[in-house]
Amino acid sequence: MEQTWVDELREFIAIPSVSADPAHQDDVRRAAEWVRDFVKRAGGEAELVRMGERDLVIGDIPANANGAKAPTVMIYGHFDVQPPAPLELWESPPFELAERDGWYYARGIADDKGQLFTLLKAAQLLREQNALPVNIRVVSDGEEEIGGHSVVDFLEADERGADVCIIFDGGMTRAEQPEFGLATRGLVAFHLKVKTGERDMHSGYYGGAALNAIHVLMQGLSAVTARDGLLPDQLRIGRTALSQLEVDSLKSLPNGWEILDEAGATPLDGKAAEDFYDRTWAEPSLDVNGIRGGKPEFVNTTLIVAAEARFTIRLAPGQDPETIAAGVEKLIRGAVPDSAEVELIRENSAAPGVFSADSPAIQLGMEAFKRATGVKPLLVRVGGTLPIYPALAAKGIPTIGTGFALRESNVHSPNERLRVEDIDRAVAAASELYRSLAALG
Repeated sequence: MEQTWVDELREFIAIPSVSADPAHQDDVRRAAEWVRDFVKRAGGEAELVRMGERDLVIGDIPANANGAKAPTVMIYGHFDVQPPAPLELWESPPFELAERDGWYYARGIADDKGQLFTLLKAAQLLREQNALPVNIRVVSDGEEEIGGHSVVDFLEADERGADVCIIFDGGMTRAEQPEFGLATRGLVAFHLKVKTGERDMHSGYYGGAALNAIHVLMQGLSAVTARDGLLPDQLRIGRTALSQLEVDSLKSLPNGWEILDEAGATPLDGKAAEDFYDRTWAEPSLDVNGIRGGKPEFVNTTLIVAAEARFTIRLAPGQDPETIAAGVEKLIRGAVPDSAEVELIRENSAAPGVFSADSPAIQLGMEAFKRATGVKPLLVRVGGTLPIYPALAAKGIPTIGTGFALRESNVHSPNERLRVEDIDRAVAAASELYRSLAALG
């Protein structure tokens, strides 16, 4: 990688654009300004567009020739990052780009500043070589790490659109084997509150006669959590099974035992490893994210009258957030006593995103990646939730979602890293994508 690239990347990484921390609000804006200015240096135009409380970067880098007829390629990435804590586990300062043993270390190098940089750099290089055959439309946000929806709101209102979108904000399950994510799971988040009395009570005087809020909370949660690895049927409505193409891709991926063992995870049940990809790609899952109630830090004999929990459901491709939310409400209401005061608050949601493998853009992208990396990408699903995916799908914009992070890239963890060679590989892949997608015109 050229020294100029390293210097630019180091400058971008050095901005502590932690969106979850209000103290870094100005830094998030500085990162937005950095992206805006880079687009301008690359021969384009860009501006900060305020959406709610955050700034989007919206810009254009025009094709060198035939701009009016050249296809438009949207590129998306986010310039905010996760908090770096715990700092004591970092082997080098999180916002200083460090190189060790063939890896770059820094917060944001893999998720997503480093990968966004490669998309921008590829466009800049082709533009300077008078060889950019497509119009590049830059859409970038600074709240992806806090679940923000400003980019979704922008896309819903946007009338220009694009012929295809490229997102480098992912990775490879197995090194040297690129993947294109054709689908993401959706998400519905809930806050469950239970109240069973005016004040906590002495369990010796009231235990066995008065209703305990923690017990009610447990009953409600038990009604919606998995049995034998699968959620209740009411929460599985609409899911789409893996296609044969996706099943065939599994032969080139690590097995479930390997992935669970590497993560230090305890399998949910005896079939969890065998059914790993089916469960994380084609089934919904529910996780209780936190419970509060009582005084577990003390030895005590109290009957608790207030408890709460937050839980989230990952929706499988094909599922509808409204249908599943209604199913959750019905299951919980049916499992708790009528005498308890139970409040179920739906906090946020995002639909699954699905794209067709037959799309010309996806097919052109696969051939481009094969030329750039020497390996044809696998077509897979993504177990996580990216609200921009369904927003793009709703606009009819086929999307190439991929990336160069590896399982050992420590994304969201201390010592986040990306292989040095993968910066060059990502720029080469992005350049080949831009050249190939010109055929869409």
